[in-house]
Amino acid sequence: MPVCASLLLKDFAKRGSEAQPGSEATTTASEATMPRKPLATMYSMNQKILVVLAGCGAKDGAEIHESVLTLLAIDKAGCSYHCAAPNKKQHHVLNFIDDTEMPEERNVMIESARISRGKIFDLSQITMKDYDAVIFPGGFGVAKNLCSFAFDGADASVDPEVKRIINEAYDARKPIGAICVAPALIALALAEKNPNITLTLGTDADANANLETIGVKSRSCPTTSFVRDDENLIVSSPAYMHGNSSISELEQGISQCVNAVIEMTQKKVTS
Repeated sequence: MPVCASLLLKDFAKRGSEAQPGSEATTTASEATMPRKPLATMYSMNQKILVVLAGCGAKDGAEIHESVLTLLAIDKAGCSYHCAAPNKKQHHVLNFIDDTEMPEERNVMIESARISRGKIFDLSQITMKDYDAVIFPGGFGVAKNLCSFAFDGADASVDPEVKRIINEAYDARKPIGAICVAPALIALALAEKNPNITLTLGTDADANANLETIGVKSRSCPTTSFVRDDENLIVSSPAYMHGNSSISELEQGISQCVNAVIEMTQKKVTS
């Protein structure tokens, strides 16, 4: 069933207008009890995390709050990160005040550099051999610039370099983190492998049902939590899939998601 922006990627504020039923946060016991203290106090590590951005700004690029909170959580855990993005034209440029399309062109990598304070890598020059895990913050740019999920649903195409990075991580058993709409990107990139993956797009039943059309399992999850797939080393958290979430609620879910990814890298190193 094709998914268009008006169906799955409907306005986050409207999607989040309904209360998030806490009873639907069917995460595992390890997720519910995971300590909030920084992993730097739990392990001694210097894991390097790749963070892939989709531009700058929730409506046509990477969601800024989600991106910054991801970088903050990595840093607080005592790990390092590099930011990277595809070096290509983004799908379109929107006026964030009235949502109108603007008559200009922007580059995904150059826009992403706004978030990383100029320190950005061309994704085509990156290999997962140099990293211990990869995390994808959300934002509409994930579904517009990194893949075409916003327009084509389960039939969407994935940017070749993005698909390569995801498959390199998966094949090397390196953990993958996916925030907001990014789980759809992960499902699309790995679809040819037909993996038995469990992901979340939040508590919205339609969103999770549409995620399943790609061939993965879905689980309801609130902003403040995450879904952990230990078999496939993939962690996801809905973040602003619930548009009325506060930034502090986002921090709870994203920090736990990032910490779970890092914990997976630690287990891989020590195993």
